[in-house]
Amino acid sequence: MLYYLIHWLNLNTSLRGTGLIEFISFRTMLALLGSLFISVGMGKRIIRFLQKQQVGEEIRNLGLQGQMEKKGTPTMGGLIIVAAILIPTLLFAKVDNVYIWLCLISTVWLCLIGFIDDYLKVFKKNKKGLAGKFKLLGQVGLGLLVGTTLYFHPDVTIRERMSLTDANYMMAKDKNMVIVDTISSKNAVVIAEHKSLKTSIPFIKNHELDYGQILARISNGLADYGWILYIFVCIFIIAAVSNGANITDGLDGLATGVSAIIVSVLAIFAYVSGNAFFAKYLNIMFIPNMGELVIFTGAMAGALVGFLWWNTYPAQVFMGDTGSLTLGGLIAIIALMVRKELLIPVMCGIFLIENLSVMIQVSYFKYTKRKYGEGRRVFKMSPLHHHYQKVGYHESKIVGRFWVIGVGLALLTIITLKVR
Repeated sequence: MLYYLIHWLNLNTSLRGTGLIEFISFRTMLALLGSLFISVGMGKRIIRFLQKQQVGEEIRNLGLQGQMEKKGTPTMGGLIIVAAILIPTLLFAKVDNVYIWLCLISTVWLCLIGFIDDYLKVFKKNKKGLAGKFKLLGQVGLGLLVGTTLYFHPDVTIRERMSLTDANYMMAKDKNMVIVDTISSKNAVVIAEHKSLKTSIPFIKNHELDYGQILARISNGLADYGWILYIFVCIFIIAAVSNGANITDGLDGLATGVSAIIVSVLAIFAYVSGNAFFAKYLNIMFIPNMGELVIFTGAMAGALVGFLWWNTYPAQVFMGDTGSLTLGGLIAIIALMVRKELLIPVMCGIFLIENLSVMIQVSYFKYTKRKYGEGRRVFKMSPLHHHYQKVGYHESKIVGRFWVIGVGLALLTIITLKVR
């Protein structure tokens, strides 16, 4: 909202400095600083409010070192993160941008799912919280919204070089396709902006995956229905990453720090994908209108770093499902927007490992119980971070080392921009 006021002042007055608001980098820094101030400055007030409402974490004794000391620590601190994301984004971003308003809706949607879960646990004393099927239903609904918007909305396009013959063929199918520039009239090569189901394949140069072409391998007539497959992929990725972040949120600062690292990587991808110069230099897809997403990711990064002020060991507040489900879902959605969803196993490697540790533990326990009559375990406890606690590592050491691994995975993800 503040953007539109300063933008108007820049156009209609001679007030110096107002032109800075047109730069995405400047607005991203404002959003980052604003979210940092909100999460740190207002965090204490929200924590006190939660304490007055007796919104304390119920701790189940699992025999972990220092575990019972956390009993009564305020939860639902994800409200701090959500507020620190929404307010700077509304102030400094163009809210009519398709990527921005979709992220805003997704933030509120996911926050509501997590809030209901936390509310049932804290106020209704329901240890299980919101039933898993209802969580999944909410994630599926959001996946449908995100998938249909990213495919059908006219502002979601890519810009790429192609032959005039291919451009004319695609124009017959997509009436909104626009030829932006002609590179070579002799060889009939043009730059066209159009809707596409393409996504980037990491480590492979000049090669993208088209969801429509996957179905075309089954039957040529199915190529036009690639959007259905794409929507299913959106639903799966949003649910998987959201639940992965939720499982990772088990130690002070763990999910917060790992998410901050991942979001920083996504901010880089959003910036280079939305900048014609960098997209051409790096030989990656140029995605028009993507630049505004950098402001949202900047606000997310600032909110998470600020939340660490209160969430590092010993935590003064837990984010709860209000925060963890929201963060995981948003990470998945942004990855889909920048067309880097195939990098999620690397970029979100910590979430993946935590998820796999639970799946391996449960599966092996059930298998051995059927075969031997007694369930056996691969890990001392799952998720994986609790296994290391059982081994004897202090949780601050576990969190610090997971952050280091997260940074390594982030660097590997960024390297894919050049190593192809």
